[in-house]
Amino acid sequence: MEKVFGLIGATVSHSFSKSYFDEKFFREGLRDYHYELFPLSNITDIEALLQTKGLSGLNVTIPYKEQVIKYLDEVDGFAKKIGAVNVIKIKDGKLKGYNTDSDAFFETIEKWLPKDKTLKALILGTGGSSKAVQEALKKLKIKYSVVSREAGKSDYTYGELEKNPKLITESLLIINTTPLGMSPKTEAMPPIDYELIGPEHYVYDLIYNPARTLFLQKAEMRNATIKNGLEMLHIQAEKSWTIWNN
Repeated sequence: MEKVFGLIGATVSHSFSKSYFDEKFFREGLRDYHYELFPLSNITDIEALLQTKGLSGLNVTIPYKEQVIKYLDEVDGFAKKIGAVNVIKIKDGKLKGYNTDSDAFFETIEKWLPKDKTLKALILGTGGSSKAVQEALKKLKIKYSVVSREAGKSDYTYGELEKNPKLITESLLIINTTPLGMSPKTEAMPPIDYELIGPEHYVYDLIYNPARTLFLQKAEMRNATIKNGLEMLHIQAEKSWTIWNN
């Protein structure tokens, strides 16, 4: 029986998810399984998409991880706690939402960070990915502040970072959860003062395409330790697969 899985988001052409799952289905001999990219210009477009024959599961990317919740019949407790969904299981016409971003981020960062240092973190962005990262940092007992463009949405705005350089020099872990710099708009980057980053910093970008965003390049030029989101994507994809087949 044909089964269709896919990725929904505003821009999905940059995603490696299709090639990842196509290869997986081929390897496992699942000839009737297909993975598609579904760009949605508005979350309401999901209503028509859900009529797709054989649709069995979806991954969710920017900017719909929070907006998609109202279309679900059920939300897993952990995803509800975070307030963001990035995996949907579709069974007997019912949609259930999960969050695998947080655990995938947790697994990658726990291995990557030094065990002998206590770091404070700056999280750039306030969307669904940011919420997943916040949950993981709580588990790691890493204190963090959230930065956004608009006042009232976070601890600080980018303007306040500019006025208070210590916020960057003393936060030795900086995580970009925004789509700034993601293919095809690779010339964009979060508006922070990169001169304040140094060799003591650990700089993580959830974006994996391109592999080295301008954000990571700037940090690397300041001798920071850098990481992109590719490993996180792989772990998240495997967790999605487990959910869809459970």
